[in-house]
Amino acid sequence: MKVLKTLLTGIFVILALLLLGGLFIDGNYSVGQVYNYILFLKNQDNFSVWAKMDPDMKKEFQGTDGTVGFISGWESTNQDVGKGEQEIVAIDPGKRIDYELRFKEPFESTDDAFISTTPLDNRSTLVTWGFKGEMAYPMNLMLFIMDMEEMLGSQLQEGLNNLKSI
Repeated sequence: MKVLKTLLTGIFVILALLLLGGLFIDGNYSVGQVYNYILFLKNQDNFSVWAKMDPDMKKEFQGTDGTVGFISGWESTNQDVGKGEQEIVAIDPGKRIDYELRFKEPFESTDDAFISTTPLDNRSTLVTWGFKGEMAYPMNLMLFIMDMEEMLGSQLQEGLNNLKSI
């Protein structure tokens, strides 16, 4: 009887220690399927509006996809796609990827873009795709007649809708 009492006391102590230890362990976790997909620039071909405009465009890659310094270059005869390259310049794991876009044709420009993810629950993720650029004088006068938010925003939203279907 004394052996059984000692055994039960031992099990109780071990269980109590485990439960007590659980109070100090962070219970948050994230799988990050969406982030892990968008981290790779080559996957943009599956949802980007511009990639879908010319599926036969010439593509060139430098470096290791999904890492800072990876460059994805493109060249298209379609004027809406043009020629340029995109480089991963920063990665905040599980949260955000920053890019530098270097357009060469039909006009030269260097702009910044990002894609960020925010888990909403265990089945959905909010994805934000942003773009920031600057038009130098006198080209900035075009901003009086061009609504860049509407023009680029609708294309980015279409890309996000394509991503959602994936």
